[in-house]
Amino acid sequence: MEQKATLYGLMAEFENPTALIAAARRTQAEGYRRYDSYSPYPIHELFDAMECKDRRVAFMVLCGGIVGGLTGFGFESWVSAVDYPINVGGRPFISWPMFIPVTFELTILFAALSAMAAWVMLNGLPRPYHPVFNVERFRSKGSQDGFFLAIESKDPKFDRARTFDFLKGLGAREVNEVEE
Repeated sequence: MEQKATLYGLMAEFENPTALIAAARRTQAEGYRRYDSYSPYPIHELFDAMECKDRRVAFMVLCGGIVGGLTGFGFESWVSAVDYPINVGGRPFISWPMFIPVTFELTILFAALSAMAAWVMLNGLPRPYHPVFNVERFRSKGSQDGFFLAIESKDPKFDRARTFDFLKGLGAREVNEVEE
């Protein structure tokens, strides 16, 4: 028995990046929040138009850096004062200036590793498949010269007919249903 495909959302194709940016601004102003845009190259104005304000990666990098710095300083302090204390020239066991290079390096290492981990987790990777590839126009033009905007059916404001008309009203070249 064949299972019927469910609707992921609607995808509109636009002529150029300017039209895509204008469509993203209108989509945001209309109240849609679960949508994404696709272009063959980064368009920085598009992030502003979509009001992308997600700062989770920056927070995870900060936390990773703090943990790295504390780990470096803590390990060096423990080794110098507890595990293998050697008094060289009457210096204190915990002489923080000599701990700075390792503390700095571990701060950078942990921050970089947490940035990579955050990037992988927040992008939902590894994801070998995405429903937008079910649209033939996207498969053939998405990475070369196509500019697309897709509104997910999970959006609270999504209504198949109204959303279709809304996307057509934005000046879309073509509007397609995206099935999962």
